[in-house]
Amino acid sequence: MKKINVLFLAVGMFSSLTVMAQQTLRYGLESQYPPFESRNAQGELEGFDIALGKAICQAGNFNCQWVESSFDALIPALVAKKFDAINSAMNITEARQKSIDFTRPIYRIPSMLVGKSGANLQATAKGLQGKNIGVLQGSIQESYAKQHWEPQGVTVTAYQDQNQVYNDMLAGRLDGTLVMSAAGQSGFLDKPQGKGFAFIGQPVEDDKILGSGIGFGLRKGDSKLKSELDAAISKVQQDGTLTKLAQRFFPGIDVSVK
Repeated sequence: MKKINVLFLAVGMFSSLTVMAQQTLRYGLESQYPPFESRNAQGELEGFDIALGKAICQAGNFNCQWVESSFDALIPALVAKKFDAINSAMNITEARQKSIDFTRPIYRIPSMLVGKSGANLQATAKGLQGKNIGVLQGSIQESYAKQHWEPQGVTVTAYQDQNQVYNDMLAGRLDGTLVMSAAGQSGFLDKPQGKGFAFIGQPVEDDKILGSGIGFGLRKGDSKLKSELDAAISKVQQDGTLTKLAQRFFPGIDVSVK
């Protein structure tokens, strides 16, 4: 009996040490951007980035926590140490790398224009002259539209919430929105209110503005966490977890980093 008790004590101590060994990882995110991140009817966080974040935590032996913020406030909040990593469909760009570091690229989603079917729109500055295009504030889509379209007579209106963009499109206050294709598809076009709207043209291109892919944002010099997360990311990429999640949330979209 004493041997059994000692065995159970040892197992209990091992379990406690395992839990203690888990490092808490606080993810920062903007929760109004389905299918990447949103809250369901029960108020629970769900979406691709949530499932991906949990998988990476499991692969890296982290204990996940979530901290919400508006998208444009994510970088200042990270720098202020309100959380440890940005996990909110944030593309790795030269402009952002001046303020923060990133993990290795995890996945990539093209950006496309959404507008009314048959409205004779084109995803070019000339084709959008005189039009009002909505974008998520602080996003690469905002940067692209302001640099490529706004100087040519296109009004670019930024919103803190992509759902507000869709609402103003439905109300006729906007002619379209530049958005990540997966978000436009699942967050709007696949829903009843998306009837009569469609993707316009081909994905826009500018690697300098649109970046090399989506990764987790990290504070400058946080090399230990970067190394740990890069290893966990490699694991979920190589074992097929990332591909399975992409097929579940973005059927038909190739998310691989070129």
